[in-house]
Amino acid sequence: MTFRKRVYSTLEFSSIGRRGLSLYINVGLVTVIVLNSLAIILHTVPELAQHPLYNSLFQDFEIFSVFIFTIEYFLRIWSCPENPRYKDGWRGRLRYLFSFWGIIDFLAIFPFYFTLFSSEFGIIRILRVFRLFRLFRVTRYAHALKLIRDVIVEHKEELLLCFSFIIFTLLISSSVMYYLEHSVQPERFKSIPATLWWGVITMTTTGYGDMYPVTAAGKFFGGIVLIAGIALFALPTGIIASGFIEQIRRPKRKKGIRCPHCNEWIDAQTLKHIHKSEKED
Repeated sequence: MTFRKRVYSTLEFSSIGRRGLSLYINVGLVTVIVLNSLAIILHTVPELAQHPLYNSLFQDFEIFSVFIFTIEYFLRIWSCPENPRYKDGWRGRLRYLFSFWGIIDFLAIFPFYFTLFSSEFGIIRILRVFRLFRLFRVTRYAHALKLIRDVIVEHKEELLLCFSFIIFTLLISSSVMYYLEHSVQPERFKSIPATLWWGVITMTTTGYGDMYPVTAAGKFFGGIVLIAGIALFALPTGIIASGFIEQIRRPKRKKGIRCPHCNEWIDAQTLKHIHKSEKED
C-alpha cells in the first residue's frame, strides 16, 4: 500500500478502516470539532469573552483548531485521487474542492485566514458564523448523521418537488392575502414580500400574532392556507420518515458494508477480496 493510499484510508472513516490509527485520528478530529463548536458558542457569552484568561484560551484554541483543520484539508486534497471519483489527477482534486465536503472543509478554515487580512468588522462578524460549518464535518464520522444524509440524498428528487410546491403555494397565498388585506391594514400588509412573512408563520402553524387578517374574506382564506400548510408539510415529513425506516431495515437484510465511494452495499465475499488485495499491496 502506497503512503498516499494509507493517508486516504486513515482519514476516510469507512467501515473497513474503523480500527487502529484511523480510529484514534478520527475520534480526535471529532473531539476537536465538537470542542471548537462549543468554544464558538461560549465565546458569545459577554462574561467569558471579556475575561482576559478565557478570551486568551478561546483565541489559542481557535488557532490550534485551524492548524489541525488546515493540515487535514490539504491532506484530503492530496490523497483524494485514491477515491475513484477524483482519480483524474488535478482534475479530480478540482472536483473534490467543489464537492460538498470540499466546500465544508474550506468554510471551516476560511474565516480565520480572511480575518488576518481584513479589518472590516462587519464582514468579520458575518464570516464568524461560517465557523459553525465545522460542526457539519461530524457527519463524516457519526453513523446517525450519515443516516440522515443518506435519506436526504436518496430522496432528494421527491423532497425537492415537495419544497418547490410549498414555495409555490407560499407565493400564491401571500399574494392573494395581500390583495385581501392591504386596503384595511396597509401598515402591516404593505407589500407582497412583507406578506410572505404572514404566509410563512401561517403555513408552519407558528402564528406569532404580529400579522393576521381582520376581514371576513381574509380570515376564510387564512383558514384554508393554514389547513393546506399542515397537509403540505406532512409530505416531506412522510418521505423522510419512510426513508429512515428503509435505511434502518436495509443493513438487516444484507450482510456487508456500505462502500464509502459509490454508496453501494458490499457483500461479505467482496469484502474478503478487498482485505486480501490490501494485504498484497
